[in-house]
Amino acid sequence: MSNKYSGGCDHIHTHADDEPVDNHTCHCSVCKRVTGQPTTHVVFFKHEDMHVDNENGLNRQPFNDQNPEGPLELCTCATCGTPIMLDDKQRRIRVIVPNLMGYDPASLPPTYHAFYDPATGVPKPADGRPVHEGLRPDFVWPVAA
Repeated sequence: MSNKYSGGCDHIHTHADDEPVDNHTCHCSVCKRVTGQPTTHVVFFKHEDMHVDNENGLNRQPFNDQNPEGPLELCTCATCGTPIMLDDKQRRIRVIVPNLMGYDPASLPPTYHAFYDPATGVPKPADGRPVHEGLRPDFVWPVAA
């Protein structure tokens, strides 16, 4: 059976059949530092909605090396090193970056821009999607699973 959304690598597969709780283009410095991209397409799923077929095959490290006690861990495949997901130690969300984690970016288009800071000197996005200084104002963190 196929899943609505799926990704991962040859060794670890992830999937979700429920819709994400958030989907944005991130402009934060942490995403820039970790991915090397000027902006990062980020998708949040409720923790219990994102399934992993081989969690024992994951290497985990802090997502933000400048805040190693933060809630997010970058999970990579222990065999090939592919980034698989970000896992929330508080069990609220699991996060994917479609273009880096084996997902089809077109099936999960971002709906807004998050963490845009005009002080960076980068022009404000003009693609018609809302632009926010943080997550969208109506975003509510899911309850921990």
